[in-house]
Amino acid sequence: MTSPSSVSSLSYDRCCDEILAQTDALRAALNGADLGATVPSCPDWTLRELAVHVGGAHRWVGEIVRTRAAEEVPEDKVPGFEGPDSEDPAALDAWLAEGAAATVAALREAGPDAEVWTWVRERRTAFWARRMTHETAVHRADAALAARAPYEVDAEVAADTIEEWLGIVALAQEEGDPEAAELRGGGRSLHLHATDVSGAEWLIEFGEDRFTWRHAHEKATVALRGTLTDLMLVFNRRLEPTDPRVEVLGDAALLDFWLDRSSFG
Repeated sequence: MTSPSSVSSLSYDRCCDEILAQTDALRAALNGADLGATVPSCPDWTLRELAVHVGGAHRWVGEIVRTRAAEEVPEDKVPGFEGPDSEDPAALDAWLAEGAAATVAALREAGPDAEVWTWVRERRTAFWARRMTHETAVHRADAALAARAPYEVDAEVAADTIEEWLGIVALAQEEGDPEAAELRGGGRSLHLHATDVSGAEWLIEFGEDRFTWRHAHEKATVALRGTLTDLMLVFNRRLEPTDPRVEVLGDAALLDFWLDRSSFG
């Protein structure tokens, strides 16, 4: 459990389905919203810029998969990457839908084992199907926050979002990221406990050289309790751990320590 990969509780086909479903839900959150509003969880972006970021990521991955790229594809080589020509919200909506559909079509045509460039050691299309599922799901939360719309995500998707992020942070630690490198030592531990889904629990343990994680129900230095969706939102820094929707038991400073040092990306 030391790097992100296609090892997911979600099947490849499910990831393809979720890219479309999460994009549709993102589009619904944008419908009628003020696209010039600042996104609270991504304050450098407006709601429209957030949407263009997601749609551009879809198109970039679609181009990598479609061309079976062996190297990273420059953004300026991706058709339509910068968004629709028109400022009309309807044009943005259509652009999002078309980009997601084209990317999923490329993923389905390639299958999970086609060799393509990725930013991890495993160079398979399965990585991108999983990555775009969670990229879209988490940024949909950003859009919901900005549009003041409700947000909920399927339990299996939320759980896999947590596990993929654990893998990304572990990879950053392995590759020497200075912030992730501090997530070790002291015999401390962090427990995530979903209150609405049986068995949805994670124990993150700080070892001498690195952290590890496993599914377990054990006493920890600090525990974060809440619905699985809210655990995922806190873990991705979209919900404050002080929010009354979640409960922090034990050393809250350790949870803050984790969140502060896994804030890249």
